[in-house]
Amino acid sequence: MIEIGKYNDLRITESTSSGFILSDGEQELLLPAHFAPKGASKGDDVYVFAYINKEGTLVGTTQKPHACVGDFAYLKVVDENRDGVFMDLGIDKDVFVPNRQQKKKMLKGESYVVYVYLDESNGRLLASSRLSDFVEEEDIDLEEKEEVSLLICEPTDLGYNAIINNRYIGLLYQNELFTYVHPGDVRKGWVKRFRPDGKIDLSLQALGYEHILDLKERIFEELKAAGGVIELGDKSSPEEIYQRFQISKSAYKKTIGALYKERKIIVSDHEVRLV
Repeated sequence: MIEIGKYNDLRITESTSSGFILSDGEQELLLPAHFAPKGASKGDDVYVFAYINKEGTLVGTTQKPHACVGDFAYLKVVDENRDGVFMDLGIDKDVFVPNRQQKKKMLKGESYVVYVYLDESNGRLLASSRLSDFVEEEDIDLEEKEEVSLLICEPTDLGYNAIINNRYIGLLYQNELFTYVHPGDVRKGWVKRFRPDGKIDLSLQALGYEHILDLKERIFEELKAAGGVIELGDKSSPEEIYQRFQISKSAYKKTIGALYKERKIIVSDHEVRLV
């Protein structure tokens, strides 16, 4: 069966005045002529995104949507009516967010992280900003210190929620952020810890001793390149350290501490120096 809201490999079975009929051997859809690959003809295989249009017809497009069914994505509200809002999906078809699926009132012109899903009653695409209703909370296939992909969500009192690997949700703490983040950003992150309540704490900094080993080599090489002195020491500000190395002050102090113990550097309040 053709998967609505997803990509499908289909074959052209016939042409019509309005486009081409594509089939998977069980079901058919219409690919409008202006979306068909140049020179397309009967028997060709075409990779298309399938959806139900406003007339209720199953159609395909070679346009690339911002998200498929089952994806979390940062989309912009482009229209509204009394029942909800429409968000730009990157194709001719917008995705509808019913009022009941808005965590807070969504405004035209603003962008939000939403989950794209299928209305099982009619096969139409819908989206929701009630993210916690769609993330996985059991049998979490992650480990502490694991590198993950993060989609930054709305700010909270403690920091920012983030979607992990398009499956789970976790939290980045504001007091541990040393760079600016914005909803919709896609960042590399790490699993910091699993809390007793089942929540996941995240970090934008690599974790564990291997990270310190990498930093030791990096800072040692930068010291040599800088003529043996870097003007960042034990009492330098977290902002100064992040601006130079994009790491936290804690990670920097652990790294220079390790180099000091190896008698490779001398550490003072506001600089480190090669021995």
